[in-house]
Amino acid sequence: MNIPTKLVQGRLWSSAPAQWARYHEPSFIPMYAYVLEQIPLNEEHMLLDAGCGAGLFLSMASATGAEVHGVDAAPGMLAIARGRAMAAALLPEDLEALPFIDGTFDVVTGFNAFEYAGTFENAIAEARRVVKRHGIVVIGMPDVVQCPSASILKAITDLNAPGAKTYTVDHAMSRESGQDAFYIAAGLRLRSTQTISCPLSFNSNHELLEGFLCMAPCAAAIEKVGEEAVRNCILHQAQPYNIADEMYYLKNHATVFITEKI
Repeated sequence: MNIPTKLVQGRLWSSAPAQWARYHEPSFIPMYAYVLEQIPLNEEHMLLDAGCGAGLFLSMASATGAEVHGVDAAPGMLAIARGRAMAAALLPEDLEALPFIDGTFDVVTGFNAFEYAGTFENAIAEARRVVKRHGIVVIGMPDVVQCPSASILKAITDLNAPGAKTYTVDHAMSRESGQDAFYIAAGLRLRSTQTISCPLSFNSNHELLEGFLCMAPCAAAIEKVGEEAVRNCILHQAQPYNIADEMYYLKNHATVFITEKI
């Protein structure tokens, strides 16, 4: 029997949610700010952040006056989000089975989320279903060509399942040659694509390890090969980004796709 993605990802991403909120979410502020600049929101709009994590984007979006909702599979992440985005309605749900009727929202966003669904295409289809006609679906995810974190996670994933993809999505579709075909097939019109710098830094080996061990691919690998092997892999793979002593600087980039339901 297949275990629902919600149960698997929810458990893995709840392993150390405070570390995710501390180290990773602040690095995505440039991406969040860009989206809020591109899609002006006010009190007449309803927004759903699918895979809302620890709620930083929801906190920023709620300042616009919009009615904000969030879903995430990880109870640990939602516990932090409830303190950060107190105006948001939050639910522990699966990205592939959103508990909303068709055409509920004006905007649906998914940052570092859809690619962790059991099936990327199913998660996008659900986002499209719950957004209004001509509503906006925003997809933000790592640009694996320009994302050192993704290369580190790939090495960790190989410890757990050699040759497996780090994410469920084929990132070839995120490149120019595949964009239009993918989104048209999904019932969306691609309005714009933007790659945004989201650098990540750590001031010690301890911070580096905390920052990666909190992520689902690492938690999954620990269950398979043990924590020591995963720690050693992180330290080894991160050495090209060690700029001095135990200081690490990762020039991560994310790509944001702003689409419209057709």
